[in-house]
Amino acid sequence: MPSNLTLTQALRRAYSSLNAGKFDEVEAICRRIVETKPDHFDALHLLAIAQSRLSRTTAALASYDRALAVRPNSAEALCNRGIALRGLGRLEEALAALDSALVVQPDSALTLSNRGVVLHELKRYEEAVASYERALMAQPDHIEALSNRGNSLQALNRYGEALASYDKALALRPDYAVVLANRGNALCVMQRFEEALANYDRALALQTNNPETSFNRGNALYEMERFEEAVASYDRALAMRPHYAEALTNRGNALHKLGRLAAALASYDRALALRSDYVPALSNRGDVLHGMRRFDEALMSFDRALAIEPDKAETLINRGNTLQNLRRFDEALASYDRALALQPDYVPALSNRGGALFGMGRLDEALVSLDRALAIKPDHAEALIGRGAFLTNLKRFDEAMASYRDAFASKHHAAEAHFSESLCRLLTADFERGLEQYEWRWKTPRGRKEKREFTQPLWLGSEDIAGQTILLHSEQGLGDTLQFCRYVPMVAGRGARVIFEVQEPLRTLMGSLDGPEKVIARGEPLPAFDMQCPLLSLPLALHTRLDTIPAVVPYVKASPQAVMAWQRRLGSMRRPAIGLAWAGLSTRIASYTRWIRLQALLPLLDADATFVSLQKQIPAGDAALADERSDLRHFGAELQDFSDTAALVANLDLVISVDTSVAHLAGALGRPVWVLLPHDADWRWLLDRDDSPWYPTAHLFRQDETRRWDAVVTRLVAAVAALR
Repeated sequence: MPSNLTLTQALRRAYSSLNAGKFDEVEAICRRIVETKPDHFDALHLLAIAQSRLSRTTAALASYDRALAVRPNSAEALCNRGIALRGLGRLEEALAALDSALVVQPDSALTLSNRGVVLHELKRYEEAVASYERALMAQPDHIEALSNRGNSLQALNRYGEALASYDKALALRPDYAVVLANRGNALCVMQRFEEALANYDRALALQTNNPETSFNRGNALYEMERFEEAVASYDRALAMRPHYAEALTNRGNALHKLGRLAAALASYDRALALRSDYVPALSNRGDVLHGMRRFDEALMSFDRALAIEPDKAETLINRGNTLQNLRRFDEALASYDRALALQPDYVPALSNRGGALFGMGRLDEALVSLDRALAIKPDHAEALIGRGAFLTNLKRFDEAMASYRDAFASKHHAAEAHFSESLCRLLTADFERGLEQYEWRWKTPRGRKEKREFTQPLWLGSEDIAGQTILLHSEQGLGDTLQFCRYVPMVAGRGARVIFEVQEPLRTLMGSLDGPEKVIARGEPLPAFDMQCPLLSLPLALHTRLDTIPAVVPYVKASPQAVMAWQRRLGSMRRPAIGLAWAGLSTRIASYTRWIRLQALLPLLDADATFVSLQKQIPAGDAALADERSDLRHFGAELQDFSDTAALVANLDLVISVDTSVAHLAGALGRPVWVLLPHDADWRWLLDRDDSPWYPTAHLFRQDETRRWDAVVTRLVAAVAALR
């Protein structure tokens, strides 16, 4: 101790410095005291307290032990030693120290409160609550005991009692930011999100630099479906704590909901760069990759998550969904069954399991699985919609539409139910109600992402458009544009000036269409217009019925010069010239119905005809075989856009195509086209007919109940032979 100070003066200065928060000064004074008086209890105790405040916890523990060697029954030192042990993560020893303090001073609110904290961290929540209760009996206004009791009550799912405990704390200190934040957490679990948000906002106004509160505020906003604000709140948390894996993951979830899939993926990847084994990031990353149709990568992400947590039913279901989209139905079924082994009544697993069984052709079992799901949760919209789709495929249409109607009440799936019903009605040629319901497509999750917002009003046929400029804009695929552009001349016939916006590969060809004043490619600047209508809403606007489908062909034409150029390119062909398109742009997902492996068509290639590939690109799985077949002429690199393909088709005697844009092109050109259809064909091909009211030159070859292509190919071979 300083030579000019007495022991009493030195201790008084140490206490004064402790109260002023000058812990380095306290430590220095007390060290000097114990150098000359090693067994001075007050100096040792003060030294330990200062070292604790300076986060020198191991040194503090040693000082407490020296102090207690001098005065073993000091309740305060025993309590503080317990707090130090807790800081070192030695919880059982901390509890023993606090219990020793209570033997000396049974009614110490401070000791009882800290004992409750240790018990909470040991997950002994009932005992923690009891310890806080004892503290509050000794000191009813002990604000930390009130606050921490609320936390333990939350851990016991006793949220109402937790709120009451927080409210008592806030009555004593209304500006207690930690309590406000924890109260917000309880309200979130109780789904009282508006109140939770108000609590978080009050807490952040008092304590602006708390990343956990900003994170939890983001969670409340997410649950309120205010996803943009949720992202902003997560960003605020990350600005304070850049390595916050949980915030990065939940930020990814909000971005996913906003349809910003690439940004969501980047957020998950940042989280995983910090914590490579963080299961929520791995699992949710898989969901986003699934949404991006990157199914192989999604599967790897789910498998990584399951390697860490094998018994996560939700991840198993999402893995099954991805396997379904990869057409690996047996593996998908196994994944759903693993989820059901964990949770036998898990409705999403039962519902999606039905999809896998359906894909395997086990239709009766698929319906049984869906019915099990609905027996557990009769209003489960996804199961009802899936059941409707299966019943539609089985041609049990009244039952299908009843299933869809049962799903209408769902808050989140009503649009999908209405849209699914529209497809069922259109398939059965109920165009009047089907086309009305088809407008629900814009309210489905996919439709909301794709819908374009214009200030100009939507035209659906009721207003006079003579003298008005109307934008007709393509949607969905290239084949849809080719099929429904037939309505453009009808709109122009009402006296409107038509601006027709199409996909870039169709722009040149659409210049041959009657009616539009201007054809532009999507993405180009739009000229001024008064009204607008998506292309597939025109059948509704123009009151299409089965017997009023505008089916005069051709309604698009190939350039005569291009036709002659292709005639020279092809040369003289003595045998019938047949164009082949056996795969759509994608050979994934549901497009398996728009893809026949070239290997399956080999019997057709042996026919007495000249075959010309109409594929701009050969699918990777067929490339080697296509190279081997010198009898299949391929011009992919020369087909720059659909005007080139149209000119090539104009030189052919017949086009054979799966349900893809080439089939619609041939039909629109008025060329003979044979369309190969899966058993569950798209609504536009209607039911059980081998002709098409949309295309007079089309002949339809449908799969039978076996859902196999070999029988279709056999019929094709016979039909080609009959051409001679």
